[in-house]
Amino acid sequence: MGVAIRIEDHGAVRHLVLCRPDEFNTITPQLRSELDAALDDAEGDSRVKVVLVRAEGKAFCAGFGLDWSTASPPSDRDRPEAKPARVWDSVADVQMIGRFGSTFAKLHSISRPTVAAVQGWCIAGGTDMILNVDVIVAGESARFGYPPARVWGVPEAPWVWVARLGLERAKRYLFTGDELTAAQAAAAGMVLECVPDAELLERASALAQRMALLPLNQLQMMKWLLNDVARHQYQPDTSRLLGYLLDGVARHTQEGLDFVARAREAGWREAVRERDRPFGDYGERQD
Repeated sequence: MGVAIRIEDHGAVRHLVLCRPDEFNTITPQLRSELDAALDDAEGDSRVKVVLVRAEGKAFCAGFGLDWSTASPPSDRDRPEAKPARVWDSVADVQMIGRFGSTFAKLHSISRPTVAAVQGWCIAGGTDMILNVDVIVAGESARFGYPPARVWGVPEAPWVWVARLGLERAKRYLFTGDELTAAQAAAAGMVLECVPDAELLERASALAQRMALLPLNQLQMMKWLLNDVARHQYQPDTSRLLGYLLDGVARHTQEGLDFVARAREAGWREAVRERDRPFGDYGERQD
């Protein structure tokens, strides 16, 4: 099994490169563990002033990998001798999803500025991760959104949606699960700017290198004081806890259970297509 994240140093800018392009850089326990360690290492390395997150392939991150994240023990029908499956444990669920959320939150909380270069899909769990970054540069191909809002999920950090889009626009996109193009995301303030795909890495790298011209302590002080405003205005810790809890609830409503049952019958790809088909977006987009 190869690595999920490759680490490259370019002067004082550390690149964290998601490198599972054939799997659309979906989130796995391995990716979480490697990202967590990489962010801790960057925070502890005095040579690193800025962290740049980018990805190989056509998609930045297409969300959580459904193969592992939906796995469950065999049912009683498969093992008649087994005891009935334990009911949903909300505390255990919060602890499980919280491990991912806590790692993603480090993109916001480490003292180094974080920059992301995003192309292609950055949806569902991909937004849980990357909306924590300080500054996002998006290629024209980038698409953002939270389609599980339609059934089977809520964002793990709702506050980042409100902080980036404002309350009304956050509601508009989370009440529908609709996608935003890179241009729409830039116009709405979700990302810093939309640039041609061919220029994405150059533009994001140049911005990170420009930040790295400042002394490290200046960058740290700026991030601490700006994050303090966000902490008082949005209460990120409380927002995340509520997100973890309600994400678990959303996966255990009758509609959520029906969605899983349909996925096991027809396959996850078809279940997702059926969910999104009435909206005509994501994988159903005709263009």
